[in-house]
Amino acid sequence: MRICRIVVVTFAVLWVLAILLLAIGTFGWFGQDTDPLSGVFLIPLGLPWNRVLDGLGVSGPFAGVISPGINLAILAVICRWLRTR
Repeated sequence: MRICRIVVVTFAVLWVLAILLLAIGTFGWFGQDTDPLSGVFLIPLGLPWNRVLDGLGVSGPFAGVISPGINLAILAVICRWLRTR
C-alpha cells in the first residue's frame, strides 16, 4: 500500500528532524542559544511510550529519543501486515 509507505517515511523524517532540533537546541549548534525545550517535538511523536517509559523509571533524553522509534516500528509492522493480506 502506497499510503502506508508514505506515512511511515513521513513519520521517520519527522522523528529525525525532531532529533536534529533537540541536538541543535541542546548543544547550541549554528549559533543557536541553548534551549531547555528543544526536545518538545519528540513528546507527541513518542506518545504513549514516553509515558510508559517514564512510569518504568526510564526518563530523560534517552526515553524521549527512543519513544518515537517504538511508534515507527509499530507503524512498519502494521504496514507489512496489511501488505501481506
